[in-house]
Amino acid sequence: MSPFEQYPIIRAHTEYLCSFLQAEDYVPQPVPFVSPPKWHLAHSTWFFEEFLLKKHLEGYIEFDADFGYLFNSYYNTVGKRILRAQRGNITRPSTEKIYDYRRHVDRHMEILARTKNTDPELQGTVLLGLNHEQQHQELLLTDIKYILGHNPLFPAYNETLNWEAAQEENAGFITVPEGIYTIGDDGNGFSFDNEHGVHKVLLDAFEISGNLVTNAEYMEFIEAGGYSNFRYWLDEGWSWVLGNDIHAPMYWHNIDGKWYQYTLGGLQQVHSAAMLTHISFYEAAAYAEWKGMRLPTEFEWEAASRQLNWGNRWEWTHSAYLPYPRFRKPEGAIGEYNGKFMINQMVLRGASCATPAGHSRNTYRNFFHPDERWQFTGIRLVKL
Repeated sequence: MSPFEQYPIIRAHTEYLCSFLQAEDYVPQPVPFVSPPKWHLAHSTWFFEEFLLKKHLEGYIEFDADFGYLFNSYYNTVGKRILRAQRGNITRPSTEKIYDYRRHVDRHMEILARTKNTDPELQGTVLLGLNHEQQHQELLLTDIKYILGHNPLFPAYNETLNWEAAQEENAGFITVPEGIYTIGDDGNGFSFDNEHGVHKVLLDAFEISGNLVTNAEYMEFIEAGGYSNFRYWLDEGWSWVLGNDIHAPMYWHNIDGKWYQYTLGGLQQVHSAAMLTHISFYEAAAYAEWKGMRLPTEFEWEAASRQLNWGNRWEWTHSAYLPYPRFRKPEGAIGEYNGKFMINQMVLRGASCATPAGHSRNTYRNFFHPDERWQFTGIRLVKL
């Protein structure tokens, strides 16, 4: 299926995800790293308008001259933009106007498809835009969860979702032999530029868990005083614990001596055997230290990935987000997509229960700051 054929399907799915929202849910931004659903709807649309319609559709007239300023995320090449923390202040334009904007851009993308659907460079940009929208579909779900999960009534987004209860069969530890392993994407299918630059790495033999850490296992860490013993924590992590009064994973609440967690299906009791989620890198590293183990490097994870059952949680690695050998940023605004963020962030591998179908691969390099945990993140251990 060509990118132009995929376009209406992927765009419709974004709106399906929003169909469970009420009008008031589209606007809040409780913290700077969460974007309002209305902003996601507009920004993913702006991407197609800015990088495709304005450049490649003759006679195209932009929907609203202010939208570039309001809905540009971080592309300095394109022009000025509002600060990320101010996205929740955009009460106007209305949500209805944002949906009008999406319909306007979609109609003109249909015209572009009829006139230039054989241009390979153009198709490549459409494909990038679709993968960008799918990234925002995942962010949309996790941002909605944060917004509703900090509502004192813990309202459900979709009562049929029960991702936090997912369990694995016990797989023990898997031995990966010493050797030279190929890392990176070969470019035959879609991949982001931070995956490019196939190269070799030499790895010592190691043993990696076939399972992610469960809620019950992490409860043992909590009950053993894991959040009150500085010896398990990296210095920055300990400062984070003290400065933010952290005592448990995000969305966990101790009510009458029992642990509950907010899920997209509402407040539920924590399932002991389920895979742990919503953990920061700091917490993952502290838990590994407490267990006398460590987190895998991203290269170890990729080398072991074909033997692992991955995809339910983004898995923290102990690798800094850095460029691969021979990495080169593309020219223009597209070059701002990944490369400029290769500082002070840690790599996560795999995918999560919120990742769109067909949008995961074992070379995918997700990246977040070590304190962030609103994504569906988990822990996999390696023996020392």
